[in-house]
Amino acid sequence: QVQLVESGGGLVQAGGSLRLSCAASGSVFRFYAMGWYRQAPGKQREWVARITSAGTTNYADSVKGRFTISRDNTKNTAYLQMNSLKPEDTAVYLCNALYYPDNYWGQGTQVTVSS
Repeated sequence: QVQLVESGGGLVQAGGSLRLSCAASGSVFRFYAMGWYRQAPGKQREWVARITSAGTTNYADSVKGRFTISRDNTKNTAYLQMNSLKPEDTAVYLCNALYYPDNYWGQGTQVTVSS
């Protein structure tokens, strides 16, 4: 069982930056692919970014060039650096850990971008 705890959300003006963290319990973090998703009110959950156990990254087109996902296996933590934030980035951001068939989610952290 893996528990994920997100932190780092908050209120920021458009054009600003935030760094989200996802701390994972357990000793197998390094084997998991880590992902960030977001869900805005009234909308479906949307994939944002992914980093594999080998460090390969992928991004949704809507955040490419502005967001950076990374991981520190020594700290059992994944990060999402978000720059040039836009009001449309406002959502609850959730962390995901995947090592088939195990799939875990955090509770989420709120990000609000004001215009």
